[in-house]
Amino acid sequence: MDCNRCDEEAIMHAAYSGAHLCADHFRESVEKRVRRRIRRDDLVPHDATPENPQTWVIGLSGGKDSVVLTQILHDTFAKDPRIELVGLTIHEGIDGYRDKSVEACVELSEELGIRHELVSYEEEFGVRMDDVVEDDPENMAPCAYCGVFRRDLLSNYATELEADLLLTGHNLDDEAQTALMNVLEGDVEQIAKHFDASLGPLSDREEQDEFVPRAKPLRDVPEKEVALYAHVNDLPAHITECPHASEAYRGEIQQLLYELEENHPGTRHSILSGYEELADIAAERYAGDNGADLQNCVECGSTTTREVCRKCSLLESLA
Repeated sequence: MDCNRCDEEAIMHAAYSGAHLCADHFRESVEKRVRRRIRRDDLVPHDATPENPQTWVIGLSGGKDSVVLTQILHDTFAKDPRIELVGLTIHEGIDGYRDKSVEACVELSEELGIRHELVSYEEEFGVRMDDVVEDDPENMAPCAYCGVFRRDLLSNYATELEADLLLTGHNLDDEAQTALMNVLEGDVEQIAKHFDASLGPLSDREEQDEFVPRAKPLRDVPEKEVALYAHVNDLPAHITECPHASEAYRGEIQQLLYELEENHPGTRHSILSGYEELADIAAERYAGDNGADLQNCVECGSTTTREVCRKCSLLESLA
């Protein structure tokens, strides 16, 4: 099958749009969607200048999503003195998994010439995920522990690096899954928080001085297209699943979306588009209503809604 835009052989078919694209036009399509998202979300402030550049910290795990995001952001802003990119990699302490992806992060950062920072659970918290999984004092899925620790480090180091924006490589599948989970759980307030945390244009979000704002420029690109982009561009991505991954509910939602997308192409796009509009409405409803008062954790000083933050309570149970 030939590419719809030229006479070259197509390497992919997007069922949701009907497009057949060759390698070059596929690359162009992915990059166009990411750059359009950057514009729509107002990620580059109008008052940004070369004299006072914006620092964008990227959660660079070495997986396909974060590697593709980093590459496209670099290609987009390499000659723009208003934007400085910093890769932030977190080593969870998982033998045979994270070491290889850290190598990918280092290789990519050196190749692109961007600053790279590496932090670890072991250095920061005195724990390794392999040991956490074995001990499991809270009888929880490994992802529940890891998610708390990862979010804490991303947030704290984004602040320490004086970031203006924290970017993560969440793709269309990731966000459609989260959207559907929030809707099925009926958690309207969480939907509002999702909008203010990372979905809405920066100018439309409720200001949260305690946290570095987040953005997800890859969220219009399906997961398989992200993987294909990494392959076509021969990027140093470590494409393998974490051996401790076990989010059962998300896995069920993921399988459901696979089936819906196969039978009804475009389902993921429709879910996320409608969800973002509803999330905007929910955010307006809850504007100024932050629920429990934010305070500083008595153990570590992090901003939290409780006396002792979730990270510190988990670390205490692991002690």
